[in-house]
Amino acid sequence: QVQLVESGGGLVQAGGSLRLSCAASGRTFSSYGMGWFRQAPGKEREFVAVISWSGGYIYYSDSVKGRFTISRDNAKNTVYLQMNSLKPEDTAVYYCAATRGAVSRSQYEYDYWGQGTQVTVSS
Repeated sequence: QVQLVESGGGLVQAGGSLRLSCAASGRTFSSYGMGWFRQAPGKEREFVAVISWSGGYIYYSDSVKGRFTISRDNAKNTVYLQMNSLKPEDTAVYYCAATRGAVSRSQYEYDYWGQGTQVTVSS
């Protein structure tokens, strides 16, 4: 069982930066692939970024590539999402998720989810 708690969301102006954190409980965090997803009002949840258990495999959606960076610290049971050059279209609730299988862009492959943290980017 893994419990995930996101933090770091907030209100920021376009062009600004935020760093999201996702703290995980459990001693097996290092064996889980981790993903970040987001859901804007009226839209479906969409993939943002994933990182494998070792950090050796990382993948981003085209919409955030070059602006966002995913990383993890297994010693701290935490995964991060550094978001730079934020745009109003990045406004959404951001969720982290954990998978016991291979990392995936599909939300349906993830076993555990956090409660989400709101990110609002003003123009």
